[in-house]
Amino acid sequence: MVICPGGGYGVLCSSYEGHGIAKWLNGYGITGVVLQYRISPYRHPAPLQDAQRAMRLTRLHAAEWGIDPTRIGIMGFSAGGHLASTLGTHYDAGKPNTGQAVERMSCRPDFMILIYPVITMGPQGHDGTRENLLGSNPSQADCELLSNELQVTPQTPPAFLAHSVKDSVVPVAHSRMFYEALQAKGVPAEYFELQSGEHGLGCGNSTEWEQWQTACVQWLKSQGLAKGGK
Repeated sequence: MVICPGGGYGVLCSSYEGHGIAKWLNGYGITGVVLQYRISPYRHPAPLQDAQRAMRLTRLHAAEWGIDPTRIGIMGFSAGGHLASTLGTHYDAGKPNTGQAVERMSCRPDFMILIYPVITMGPQGHDGTRENLLGSNPSQADCELLSNELQVTPQTPPAFLAHSVKDSVVPVAHSRMFYEALQAKGVPAEYFELQSGEHGLGCGNSTEWEQWQTACVQWLKSQGLAKGGK
C-alpha cells in the first residue's frame, strides 16, 4: 500500500497518517510504503508525478520486496486522499518504449482507500488545498481536471471511503460525490459514513479512528487483500 499523508498540500502529517498507518497495515500482512510527495511551493503536477513514480517503483520492485504486483493499492488522508484519488483517475499503463525500466511500469493502483478525502476543486472544494496545489488563481480547466468526481470511468480502481458527517473542514459531500460517481460507472466501492468525529477523526486516537479502521480491514479482507490481524 502506497500511503499519502494529508496536510493540505502545505505540510505532510506523516506520523498518524503515514508511518502509524504502515505499522497498522503490517499487522494484516500488508506492506506500507509512506510517500513523501512534493508540497507547496510545488504545484500540480508535481504531487501526482511523485505518486505515479511511487506506484511504478513499488511495482518494479515487487518481486524483491515480496509484493504481488497486481495487488498494490493507494491510500490517502485529507489532501493525501485527493492525491490518491487523483492517481486513481489519472494513470497510465507505462511507457513501453522508454529505456528506464521503472517508466515501463503501470502506475494504475489496483484499489484505493480514501479517508476523509478532499475530492473536488469545485465550489465545495477546500480553499487552502486548492490554492496550495493550483495557486491563487487556478484556471477552470485545471479545477475540473482535478475534481476527481468528474474523472471517474469504468476502469477506475475499486475503492473504500470513510468520512464523518460532522467534518467541518472537508465536508462529507466530497466522499459522497466520489462514491456516487463510482457507483454510476459500475466501479465496486464501499462507503463508511461516521456519525461523529471532526476532520482527522482524533488523529489516530479515538473511537471513530478505530471504527473506520475496523470497517476498512473488513473490506480489505472481503477483497482478499488482508489476512490475520492482531
